[in-house]
Amino acid sequence: MQQHWLTVVVFLPLLGAFVLLLFPATAREAIRRTALGISLLTFVVALPLYFWFEAAEPGFQFLDRHGWISAPTVQIDYLVGIDGLSLFLVLLTAFLMPVAILASWPISQRIKEFFIVILVLETGMLGVFVALDMFLFYVFWEVMLIPMYLIIGVWGHERRRYAAIKFILYTMLGSLLMLVAIIWLYSAASTQLLEGGTFNLLTLINARTQGSLIIPPGSERWLFLAFFVAFAIKVPLFPFHTWLPDAHVEAPTAGSVILAGVLLKMGGYGLLRFCLPLFPSAVKEFAPAISALAIISILYGALVSLVQPDMKKLIAYSSVSHMGFVVLGIFAFNDIAIEGAIFLMLGHGLSTGVLFLIAGMFYDRRHTHLIRDFGGLATPLPVLSAFFLIACLASLGLPPLVNWAGEFMVLVGVFRANILHAVLAALGVVFAAVYLLWMYQRVIYGEITHEANRNLPDATHRELAVLIPMVVMIIFMGLASPLFTRPMEPTAKRILIEVESSYYKLAQTPAAEAERQ
Repeated sequence: MQQHWLTVVVFLPLLGAFVLLLFPATAREAIRRTALGISLLTFVVALPLYFWFEAAEPGFQFLDRHGWISAPTVQIDYLVGIDGLSLFLVLLTAFLMPVAILASWPISQRIKEFFIVILVLETGMLGVFVALDMFLFYVFWEVMLIPMYLIIGVWGHERRRYAAIKFILYTMLGSLLMLVAIIWLYSAASTQLLEGGTFNLLTLINARTQGSLIIPPGSERWLFLAFFVAFAIKVPLFPFHTWLPDAHVEAPTAGSVILAGVLLKMGGYGLLRFCLPLFPSAVKEFAPAISALAIISILYGALVSLVQPDMKKLIAYSSVSHMGFVVLGIFAFNDIAIEGAIFLMLGHGLSTGVLFLIAGMFYDRRHTHLIRDFGGLATPLPVLSAFFLIACLASLGLPPLVNWAGEFMVLVGVFRANILHAVLAALGVVFAAVYLLWMYQRVIYGEITHEANRNLPDATHRELAVLIPMVVMIIFMGLASPLFTRPMEPTAKRILIEVESSYYKLAQTPAAEAERQ
């Protein structure tokens, strides 16, 4: 049964979407409750993966493989599996979706369509994290894009169409570049490997590690850049970030939570899963430039956050800064930095998710995201103010909340690789304290300057049901980080071994020797 467990987890939300098709559009409450029940069931089904997972095993587990598309010149398999990298991203996705659905209760237009779209989106996101056939990965990647485009474009705010089109243009550009690179890899494998062409990621990585799949250095650079741009857009890394603030500001609350909590993590995941093991020489060559871009993202995102008048836009730019830490950790090329990057992806998904949830709750009460329209909310909203404080402190990296462990591990790993990079990145932590606490002060403290704020209702039972699980996880993960980092460690070391082994084997090839000469 465990062999097919991942398949059940991935396609259970899609099955739920088909169930919702049977509901009449007027059965609004039943549609909401059914969507919530399906997402909760998906999380319950996904949870045993953690307890069954062999933490000391560096390879992939719960592999499920079936023939999918077979032709004389092509073989595409349905192949899924997880390791210490994808395990927690699957669990994070399954955990955040019930939260996002419960936060979507105020949605009043096209309710049936909204919850169908959000369940299809969950299947797409889960599939991205478990697909080990590159063609299958691309299919899930595209399946994920369209529902998010619809969530922003149909259920967003005033400039939703502009934000949705910008989102889809950026991401589709990256997707097309990645598709070209995937086809090129298949073609190269078909001429060099005994078994012929393959989209099997495990076979391709093993062939690169063993030196049986040789890619000329010039071609490797272009292939790496094609994948890198696709994932850098998703991170988003400076200067590929400009779609993110608009998407966050115009998206409904659930869209912002999913964007920050899951979609941005696909960029970091792709860098670790594809770029590092498949293109080790190009990774080493471009690492200094990418690390520089990561530091620019950290500082630029923090400085721009300082001057934002819009609460959601401030949180969005803070994501650019935090995800810069993730990229910097990945390209430090040591296990503690990579583990920290993975852990920070999880922490950022939770802490920033709570910030967007509370920003959405403020919007439901005042119909504005502008910081100047608030002030003095501690008096009418003491409970929401307390949750908001915890989220701000977690996001700025205060021990023992969740982000501090990830940021500390990244900084330690980066310090080992480059002291200057670590010092510059640490400035981002300082700036985070400034912009987050300043935002909190202006929104929560001071005199009530707008009469509309004086009698705002505090957190409802539904809102507490949304926030309490998130805050509990923020505190628990900060206190019990070894429960999460221990399963990551073998995977981080395996990825580094794949990079170093491939790099030194490929450095001895005639093409590499000729280029050096």
